[in-house]
Amino acid sequence: MGETVTRPSELKNKHKRENLYQKQKLEKQKAKSAKRKQLAKAEEKNPELKKKRLEENVPNTLDNTREADETMVDQDDEVAQDEAMDELASYFSGKTPKVLVTSSKNPSPNCYDFCAELVSMFPDSQFAKRGPKHELRQVIKIANEKEFTDLIIVNEDRKVPNAITLIHLPEGPSAYFKLTSFTPAKAISGHGRVTAHNPELILNNFNTRLGHTIGRMFQALLPQVPEFQGRQVITFHNQRDFIFVRRHRYVFRDTEKVGLQELGPKFTLKLRWLQKGVYKRDGEYEWVFKPEMETSRKRFFL
Repeated sequence: MGETVTRPSELKNKHKRENLYQKQKLEKQKAKSAKRKQLAKAEEKNPELKKKRLEENVPNTLDNTREADETMVDQDDEVAQDEAMDELASYFSGKTPKVLVTSSKNPSPNCYDFCAELVSMFPDSQFAKRGPKHELRQVIKIANEKEFTDLIIVNEDRKVPNAITLIHLPEGPSAYFKLTSFTPAKAISGHGRVTAHNPELILNNFNTRLGHTIGRMFQALLPQVPEFQGRQVITFHNQRDFIFVRRHRYVFRDTEKVGLQELGPKFTLKLRWLQKGVYKRDGEYEWVFKPEMETSRKRFFL
C-alpha cells in the first residue's frame, strides 16, 4: 500500500492532479463558509463580538500607514485663527460664490463639453468664451471687474482636457491640478438628471495644512447653504493625493440604508502647485510638486 497523497504536486498524472486540487479547494471553501455562518450566529446573539472583531480586524493600507507629516493638523485654535485671516475668509463670512469658467485658447469641442459640465456642477457659475488674443492676466482682470469670486481655466492637450487652474479672486490663492479620468455625465450608465438645487458638499481626507487650503478652495466654489430637498451631493475625496470628484443623488431606503444615483461628471485631480495670491508666472509658490519628493510610497502631501 502506498502512502496517501495529500498534495497535488506529488501526482504525476495531470488529470488526477487537477481533480485533487479542485477537491481540496472546494473543501476549504466549505470550511470557510461554515466558519462564517458559525461566527454570524455568535455575533447575532452577542453584538459586542462583532464590534470587537471590526475594531481589531483593520488591515494595513498605504493610507492608514502613511508617513507622519509635521503639517498634519486638527481643527485647533491656531488653525482656526490662521484660516480666519486668510484670503478665503470672506467666503466663510457669508459671501456668495460667483464662478467664471473659461478655457485655454482655441479650445476643442471636448474642452467646451468639460466646461459645460463644470458650469452644471457649481451654482452661480458662468462660461465665458476666451478669445485667441486674451492672455491670462486679461482674463483675471475682467473676472475681477465683473466681481467673480473664483476663476477656473480648463487646459487641454491634443484636444483632451488635461488640467485646470483654480484661482480664488480677488487675492488668491491659485492652484494648478492635472486632470485625468474624465467621464461626462451622458457616458455614465443610468445617470440621473441634475436639478437646480444647491448641492451639499463632502470633503474627505484633507488633513495637512496644504490639504486644508485646497479643501477650502473647493468649499468656496459652492453656496454655504445647501438645499437638502434636492438630495444632491458633490464629493471631493482625497486618497493618496489623488482627488476623486463625484456627484450623486441620494435617497433613504429605510432607517439605515442609503441609495445613490450617480449624476456625473466624474474626474480625478492631482495638485501640482499652489501659489500665493492671483497667478503670476513669477509669483510666490507655497508648494510645488517635484518627483524627487516621492521618497516613499507612504508619503502623501494632502
